[in-house]
Amino acid sequence: MTLSVIIITKNEAGHIGDCIDSVAFADEIIVLDSGSTDATREIAMAKGALVTLAPDWPGFGPQKNRALDLATQEWVLSIDADERVTPELAREIQQALARPLADAYKIARLSNLGGRWIRHSGWWPDHVLRLFRRGTARFKDVAVHESVQAAGAVAVLDGHFLHYPYADLETFIAKINHYSSEAAAMMHARGRKTSALGAAGHAIWTFIRIYLIRRGFLDGKEGFILAAMGAAGSFFRYSKLLFLNKGK
Repeated sequence: MTLSVIIITKNEAGHIGDCIDSVAFADEIIVLDSGSTDATREIAMAKGALVTLAPDWPGFGPQKNRALDLATQEWVLSIDADERVTPELAREIQQALARPLADAYKIARLSNLGGRWIRHSGWWPDHVLRLFRRGTARFKDVAVHESVQAAGAVAVLDGHFLHYPYADLETFIAKINHYSSEAAAMMHARGRKTSALGAAGHAIWTFIRIYLIRRGFLDGKEGFILAAMGAAGSFFRYSKLLFLNKGK
């Protein structure tokens, strides 16, 4: 069985080299770049990836489907630039493809924040469907929170990705701002409504869900930061929706 790895990027020079190194066992590595202004494309090409420059930014789901359409091998592994395939997971993927028991596989992610591996807060095991037989699955056509929709049988691998989502708090805040804008626009397009009180309520509930219900307090100060950032992201999302509704 042969494998294509697909990665979408923008300004991922700090991640893309290690990401590609972790999937060097694949038959084909495809990078679809959204106009990086750093050395992302040059690093990816030097690592042997097939690099394509996207003409625009349609959102995460459509962009990943574009990358998927560039794949040519029997199986596809979708990975983000800030993720790594461990040697153990690489062996398990190769074994699964040699004797497939399903058409798609979910893989857990172990995420790092500020040097701490987060094992609560709703961040672990964080299974994501990322490995699938080409032609049997597509990404949801949404701007954010994209996921793979598979038509066939789905199994779960024992291994996990290593995930480095935020290099620092500035990056964390920037991503929250970007994602909240995309999510607000998507909700607005669907006719969703909210209020100032609703925005505050969503933020409070998000903090409670992450810190208490999902036991973020067991992740130390990083767990508190995650809960507070999650609450902020929720507040931004619904506040932006409120202003979009007012503009309409």
